[in-house]
Amino acid sequence: MREKAPPNSHAIVSLVLGVLSILMPLVGIVLGAMGIIFSIKARKEMNQKNEDDKGLATTGMICSVTGVIIQLLVVLIVLSISFFRLS
Repeated sequence: MREKAPPNSHAIVSLVLGVLSILMPLVGIVLGAMGIIFSIKARKEMNQKNEDDKGLATTGMICSVTGVIIQLLVVLIVLSISFFRLS
């Protein structure tokens, strides 16, 4: 029986940062960007080592991109509301 390799640490970090980027306002943009970087690193490492399980890295990428988009929309909404109140 083949023993399963432990998950890639960069993939775990990207997933955690991706989830935090969705939940934390304003800081989420930075966390999401870091999650994207870690996800790219994890996928490169997995390709070099011929590892099959890329699910954590993919999920981290999806959560990070989603978090960045949500946070940017929140910032744009807040700026537009404050701009129209001043006019």
